[in-house]
Amino acid sequence: MSIRIGIVGYGNLARGAEASIKDNADMELTAVFTRRDPSSVKINTVGVPVLHIDEIESFRDKIDVLIICGGSATDLPVQTPKYAKMFNVVDSFDNHPMIPTHFENVDMAAKEGGYIGVMSIGWDPGMFSLNRLYGTVLLPVGDTYTFWGRGVSQGHSDAIRRIEGVKDAKQYTVPVEDALRRVRNGENPTLSTREKHTRECFVVAEEGADKARIEKVIKEMPSYFADYDTTVNFITEEELKRDHAGIPHGGFVIRTGKTNGGKSNHVVEYSLKLDSNPEFTASVLVAYARAAYRLYKEGQTGAKTIFDIPPAYLSAMDGATLRKTLL
Repeated sequence: MSIRIGIVGYGNLARGAEASIKDNADMELTAVFTRRDPSSVKINTVGVPVLHIDEIESFRDKIDVLIICGGSATDLPVQTPKYAKMFNVVDSFDNHPMIPTHFENVDMAAKEGGYIGVMSIGWDPGMFSLNRLYGTVLLPVGDTYTFWGRGVSQGHSDAIRRIEGVKDAKQYTVPVEDALRRVRNGENPTLSTREKHTRECFVVAEEGADKARIEKVIKEMPSYFADYDTTVNFITEEELKRDHAGIPHGGFVIRTGKTNGGKSNHVVEYSLKLDSNPEFTASVLVAYARAAYRLYKEGQTGAKTIFDIPPAYLSAMDGATLRKTLL
């Protein structure tokens, strides 16, 4: 029997989830729900209905897990608790400071409905979080470093696009190579925000816009650019489409630690290099949808994070096959 999956939204993340579901033989896409006019949304899975979000409640008995592909800033804080009362859900909420509050809201809603709410799933938060945990418990005496990039930050790109006079923009987060080198050498440096990453901005300005003002606003923007060495490049719309059409990303989690009273040094590194940030994130969401369904079938309820889910629950293989092939 296939796990019946529903998708809320239809941006890049949702398109990635649709493709990933097709790669998993034990899953089937049941429906896609959107706030748009459903007739304007074209999906690749033949025969799967695209419906307005207002119709979602009628599918309560037809969907095993709902993957919610809204934006963390506005959609997920509302959508995930709302739908956790009706379905098992998985989301990619990535506003790190607000994760504890989001967890509480999802936990309350999922327990009220009798479902599982897996939240903040992706690569950071998500796989990077798990590797930070592994590093901390395996090497309790040490330091953990997280570097992001080189890759497109969708949130920072959006922040630039909201500036008056900006037509379009892409922003890349770039690790500082000297900082990476020092960490990998086991030097255990204390690094400021500015010492770890730089930011590269590629901006298409509106005709006649004050480029000097735009650059100043970008570099002085609190929480986004003010704490970083930032380069602003003004380019044409054609150059942006030609040279910056993709959404690559990735990064590194590095744990440096000591054992035997400080006599032995260890460096553990987990890295990602992604052609498509949303496609990889979607693949993680789909794997954790399988885990959500298994937890639900066991009778569990409430919110779960990546820390709470056994790795075996992610795989379509049974325990005997996992032990034989991967252990």
